Amino acid sequence: MKNATPEETVSLSGRERITPHVDLNLLRTFLAVYRSGSFTAAAPLLGLSQPTVTAQIRTLEQQTGRELFTRLPRGVEPTSLAHDLADQVAGPLDALAALEGRSDVLGGQAAPVHLAGPSELLCTRVLPALAPLVAEGVQLRVTQGLPEPLMDDLRAGHHDLLIATRRPRGRLAALPLADEEYLLVAAPSWARHVEEHPSAEDICTAVRDVPLVTYAEDLPIVRRYWRTVFGKQLAARAAVTVPNLYAVVSAVTAGAGYSVLPRSLCEEHLADGRLALLHEPVEPPLNTLFLVQRPGSDANPDVVRVRDRLQHAARTW
Repeated sequence: MKNATPEETVSLSGRERITPHVDLNLLRTFLAVYRSGSFTAAAPLLGLSQPTVTAQIRTLEQQTGRELFTRLPRGVEPTSLAHDLADQVAGPLDALAALEGRSDVLGGQAAPVHLAGPSELLCTRVLPALAPLVAEGVQLRVTQGLPEPLMDDLRAGHHDLLIATRRPRGRLAALPLADEEYLLVAAPSWARHVEEHPSAEDICTAVRDVPLVTYAEDLPIVRRYWRTVFGKQLAARAAVTVPNLYAVVSAVTAGAGYSVLPRSLCEEHLADGRLALLHEPVEPPLNTLFLVQRPGSDANPDVVRVRDRLQHAARTW
């Protein structure tokens, strides 16, 4: 790779050097690759083909005289020079993007905010918290789904904000939003059955003949409860599997069996007696929810409004 001569270079963060008068399009492409983690993911964000993205990064690397990315089997890894360059250009490029998009705002309305997350959480917590913003003119485009596919879609530029049930890998900014408490519950009739069991003091034994209801065959939530609270592996198999947690609530409330559910989904049922707690651990298991934002989405002021409103509302979740 041809090195740039000293006369053709200027200082970059006092550590590396890059040629002056670099085409802004090359820097935009660089930042999209840096943030999305691959040439393929950056292409739709830029409205370019993947070969064009590759060619533009190669051109920029020729101008710096150094590789910006290490090519991996899946995606790319930024080099130290790439981190320095991103620190230099991200702020100015994001500010420029905001200026370029301001005509939409001045015209009366910002672009819609694309928000994603688990369906149950969106319905019980997120959308009620955002209703006042919608009344004020904020447009929302909401998508439900599983964490990993939604995270991939965010990296590809399809979502601005994502409520995730686990911290994302890589360089995406993720803010801890709230801790979700999980409860072991059943209908009152099954709760009485467990209380009257000869081994009622050993909840793991007392529920062995109670049907287990879950939303997935591998029982992720129930297994985690058993591992965290009881320190042992769950031996039971599901009697009923259903598509989502709403269906779990419905089946358990109707008397189909027991399950582990987030408090946000079952607290009303507990309050009015349709569900009963089977166990009250000293420290109930918690799962941290994260608010993940697509890099550069601050260019839309309504994304910032939605993000800030969710952070404020989550204090009471």
